[in-house]
Amino acid sequence: MRRERSTAAPVSATSFYKRSNFVTHLPTECLYSPSHFWLARVEGDRWRVGFTKFATRMLGEIVDVQLDAKPGDVIASGDIIGSIEGFKAISDIYCVADGKFLAANPALKADIELVGREPYADGWLYEFEGTPDAKCGDLASYRALLDATIDKMLSKQQHDEHP
Repeated sequence: MRRERSTAAPVSATSFYKRSNFVTHLPTECLYSPSHFWLARVEGDRWRVGFTKFATRMLGEIVDVQLDAKPGDVIASGDIIGSIEGFKAISDIYCVADGKFLAANPALKADIELVGREPYADGWLYEFEGTPDAKCGDLASYRALLDATIDKMLSKQQHDEHP
């Protein structure tokens, strides 16, 4: 089977992250949203967006992605622009920027599993031209968010097991 050449922006460096039983490598040059999306600058004001490994783990195996935004549509932070369905959950896809929607990832039509298998590479969701939401932060802020989120999940789990 011939594999198509990756259209993903190259990930130059990653940072190892581990908390409890969750382990990943996070791209260092991305911005991250509080809703677990990553944003990578392609060039100029053009950005690529995808789910983080944490988000894909919470969704489970991805079975469907629908993006309702069309190329050229004006988008705004917080807009619902589609949905994603995994075995564990169904979730809206929220816009993490203000600007213009450019394209959905065409590779997902042929291989939806890219979203979970290669979330920071070929599994990206969409591209836009514009400005990332002000709530998007750097790697350090996302690591802090992950720490707080995982600690909260562990605390709830312990409470549920030992009421």
